[in-house]
Amino acid sequence: SVSSGINAEYGVNMVKSAISGHSMGGHGALIAALKNPGKYKCCSVFAPISNPSECPWGQKAFAGYLGDNKAAWKQYDATFTAKEYEGPKLEILLDQGSEDPYLNDKQLLPENLANACSNNKQINLNFRMQQGYDHGYFFIMSFMEDHFNFMAKHIC
Repeated sequence: SVSSGINAEYGVNMVKSAISGHSMGGHGALIAALKNPGKYKCCSVFAPISNPSECPWGQKAFAGYLGDNKAAWKQYDATFTAKEYEGPKLEILLDQGSEDPYLNDKQLLPENLANACSNNKQINLNFRMQQGYDHGYFFIMSFMEDHFNFMAKHIC
């Protein structure tokens, strides 16, 4: 696996690891953390696609990769996975720009993930709506230090 290769090459302590991502990669980070309980101490995401089975882009992608069985999509959807998460306490930091065109087009749906996490005592989601920011580089760079500090708090 990738993580064992990283550990072998660089001597990384995989017992204390975190995962992060942006947009589609943010969804991947969420799924990796939620489907591998205890592997990651925390998860840091910027504007993730939070509920792909309920947004137009996600529905197109899931249909293409997984077929038309919408029940099968749920196992790859962070919002549904968060509802069922039973692992050790998971800390998640989610930053979202209020002026993100994908948010306004209902492609990201972070509010659905926030609702799912609020009903699961094993997940502590810090959802921060950043006023005036969009989906791009300046948004990420404006809050990257916060995310590094968040991860360091949980893995160092």
